[in-house]
Amino acid sequence: MAAPPAHPGRTSLLPRVRGSQVWSYLGPAFVASIAYIDPGNFAANFAGGSQFGYELLWVLLWSNLMAILVQYLAAKLGIATGKTLPENCRDRFSRPTTILLWITAELAAMATDLAEFLGAALGFYLLFGPRFLLYGWSKTEILLVSAVITAICVFLILLLELWGYRKLELGIMFFVCIIGVCYAVEMLMIRPDWGDVALHTLVPMLDGKSVYIAVGMLGATVMPHVIYLHSALVQPRITVQRDDSRRGKYLKRVRHLRYETIDVFLAMNSAWLVNSAMVVVAAAVFSGSALANPIEDAHRTLGPLLGPASAIIFAIALLCSGLSSSTVGTMAGQVIIEGFLHIRFSIFLRRLLTIIPAVVVLAVGLDPLKILILSQVALSFALPFALVPLLLLTGNREVMKQFVNNRWTHWLGWLTISIIIALNVFLLWQAAAW
Repeated sequence: MAAPPAHPGRTSLLPRVRGSQVWSYLGPAFVASIAYIDPGNFAANFAGGSQFGYELLWVLLWSNLMAILVQYLAAKLGIATGKTLPENCRDRFSRPTTILLWITAELAAMATDLAEFLGAALGFYLLFGPRFLLYGWSKTEILLVSAVITAICVFLILLLELWGYRKLELGIMFFVCIIGVCYAVEMLMIRPDWGDVALHTLVPMLDGKSVYIAVGMLGATVMPHVIYLHSALVQPRITVQRDDSRRGKYLKRVRHLRYETIDVFLAMNSAWLVNSAMVVVAAAVFSGSALANPIEDAHRTLGPLLGPASAIIFAIALLCSGLSSSTVGTMAGQVIIEGFLHIRFSIFLRRLLTIIPAVVVLAVGLDPLKILILSQVALSFALPFALVPLLLLTGNREVMKQFVNNRWTHWLGWLTISIIIALNVFLLWQAAAW
């Protein structure tokens, strides 16, 4: 999708993709993909599947196509410029614009942190809470203890980065695999109507009742904070040297971008399959039930319907999702604050600060599930503030040089933003009508 170099020479001289090297480049997109299967996705997908059956599967397909494009552009910006998206925004936009973009990015990161931290605490609660309830503990007390355990676990996962970025990538990829295996097992336990699944995946259907959940699913699938993060995750693999020739630098970046494109394609489609499996399970087991509390009700009902193992698998997947996505959310928050404000900020201090809103929500007894879904809608509204700068920068030849977007990429990007904004405006109109 990049424009050709000014003096391309022979196409055959461009670096080839070697299967033996693909594995060493897999990782950044998989780290980003964990945000596409975080606890917010559990809440939005199970709410959508239980209320509307397979009707909203097409939202996940379209969201995945958008995610592939967006994550490709984020990676390309980082590879072409050697800087993160926040750093490029700070260099290229006015100070007031940069501050506005930083504020919206921070709000998106806080909404994400809240959702993911609450999701991990809920995972601990679903796995171990019933036993403590028998000893007289209240749900609020168990959730608060779960929040403390979640914080400790996330700190331990973040410590992996001290041993090298590759160790942290492999750790996050391990969590992705566990979540995928859990839903593969869940799919074997049900008998969905595959004809309906195919129909609703390919044919868009939307009405006034389902638009809120649809926007929530979109916000949960195309995540603004990992747009910023992905542009930073590719930096450790940039091997361009100052003494490289102009063509040598170009070829190294092309090779890197080609491998990262494979990474994006595999990671985003894996996340799409997991998200679709969530909706299919919810539709097959709970269709028409309109779960008041999608995650807890799903966990409570899966056991009697499909056996105790199904409920345990569900809780394990949620816990892994919450822990890994909370880690990724913290990493994104650090990239945002350091890039926009040009300061050094400890990732452990960032994690400590983001714990506070989640603990307050749990302490005052607010419904974690309602907060989860609301956070996903908020993320959808924050998306344009990440996507517009990304498209402006990747479409700027002065910034991207030979890697500037071609015409098709340019128009597909703006079409993506238009769809997101249109869904948000429709949601506002619906809210006003109520």
